[in-house]
Amino acid sequence: MTDRLLINDVTSPPTHPLPGPLIRKVTWIGITVNAVLAVLKLAAGSYGDSQAVMADGVEALLDVFTVILVYAGSRFWTRPPDETHPFGHGRMETLVAVGIGVSLVGAAVGIGWQSIATLHEQHATPPGWIAAAAAIVSIIGKEILYHWTLGIGRRIKSVAVIATAWHYRSDAFSSLPVVAAVTGAILLPSWTFLDHLGAVVVSMFILHAAFKITWPSLKQLIDAGAPAEVRRRIRDIVCANRGVLQVHDIRTRYIGTSIQTDLHVIVDGDLTVREGHEIAREVEARLIRELEDLVDVVVHVEPPEEALPEECLR
Repeated sequence: MTDRLLINDVTSPPTHPLPGPLIRKVTWIGITVNAVLAVLKLAAGSYGDSQAVMADGVEALLDVFTVILVYAGSRFWTRPPDETHPFGHGRMETLVAVGIGVSLVGAAVGIGWQSIATLHEQHATPPGWIAAAAAIVSIIGKEILYHWTLGIGRRIKSVAVIATAWHYRSDAFSSLPVVAAVTGAILLPSWTFLDHLGAVVVSMFILHAAFKITWPSLKQLIDAGAPAEVRRRIRDIVCANRGVLQVHDIRTRYIGTSIQTDLHVIVDGDLTVREGHEIAREVEARLIRELEDLVDVVVHVEPPEEALPEECLR
């Protein structure tokens, strides 16, 4: 016998019941800030003759693209379940996170290749202080944007928004070697190669951010299960329910940031169908109530002869 419980019957309203408007607010502010920083760094890098700051400006332009991607995707993944997507549209959010990671890889390879190819070239003049100043302004702006975006991403449990926040943090960190490289090239005019090295370091930071964003999302797309501690927590909650003799075959997977699970419980074989049904409903309600990220549960009710010998039977 299989029993399924509608989530809306047992869950309390989320802290932010309308994540869509919040995501759109985050994206518009992100687009504005990144566009301003991109123009500032590209102009300062060109005027100040700094390849590292120009690379930093290209990365800021890429940020504008990724934030637009989040904005467009949020209009899909925040939709409620429907007839064609009964489990919701959460996978769209995961796809957006992967898209952000892939775009970062492309930018990192392009910037790194260009910087290494021109490493031997000498600047006609050393970079100007305006280039270093633009990089410092970028660090401050991106760090502020990171903390604000991360806070909202965690509040609404959005992997794409959190990925965008970490992208901002990687931008702030990658601008640190830019400042060092440009300052070194200014103070030591014969060492203008430092500016090129700074651009290479920027590309490495971008690659690191791409891995942190893409790998967890790829695992979700291939239906990787929840961590062992989450499965143990599910087992403990189910075993604490009245009438459950054993729980086995616990399976989990992610839909966006949410977890879906199905499992088998052993109950007394002499129970009526109605009594078994009530035990299943209690199991489902308690799991969704006690595990914040769990949004969908399917419980299979079985008699004692279906129990697994390696599992403890109460």
